[in-house]
Amino acid sequence: TSFSTPKKKKRDDGMREHVTGCARSEGYYKIDKKDKLKYLNNSRAFAEEPPADTQVRNHPPQLPGRRSEQRRLLSSFTGSCDSDLLKFNQLKFRKKKLKFCKSHIHDWGLFAMEPIAADEMVIEYVGQNIRQVIADMREKRYEDEGIGSSYMFRVDHDTIIDATKCGNFARFINHSCNPNCYAKVITVESQKKIVIYSKQHINVNEEITYDYKFPIEDVKIPCLCGSENCRGTLN
Repeated sequence: TSFSTPKKKKRDDGMREHVTGCARSEGYYKIDKKDKLKYLNNSRAFAEEPPADTQVRNHPPQLPGRRSEQRRLLSSFTGSCDSDLLKFNQLKFRKKKLKFCKSHIHDWGLFAMEPIAADEMVIEYVGQNIRQVIADMREKRYEDEGIGSSYMFRVDHDTIIDATKCGNFARFINHSCNPNCYAKVITVESQKKIVIYSKQHINVNEEITYDYKFPIEDVKIPCLCGSENCRGTLN
């Protein structure tokens, strides 16, 4: 049996009238060249003449200096959380040039390979987020394995970052009683992160240090920072 398909009509604006109400249900059909040219001409004219409100909203191109000035204003006007997030995104986009080599303070240390201005994010302390119970177990295991130093950084009461076996250059930063950096906990996308900030201007080949702020204990750990106001111990 053959069914007579209804003849497809055209609307007043030149577009094909779909009997079923949906173009996909009517299968493939060719479009005349005249109709195609008419549609292309209409779309080009619409693209070349944007509406008046769009023309008003368009702004002139901004110079690089003006963009940097806006970034400075944004960081000064917004709160500390917003400015920290902005700096953290900048740190991910362009990491500071750092290197680790032998230190006069203790074993290995982290050094700047470029000048770093004050109040800049230097590096993020990266590692595994673990609980206090796991941290205690790992500390004993590291002692049994002969690992002299454990690189654990407390984020809050429940979370500790362990960078002993999986971390970045931040774990090589040594303690100093008169440091040029400090550590700060920030929240990025509901996740707490530890970031090292610069307290002052840091020159090239200058070692990066911060205060470990160990809790006071009976068994003292000697401090070898050599600064004028050295406390003598880390804890």
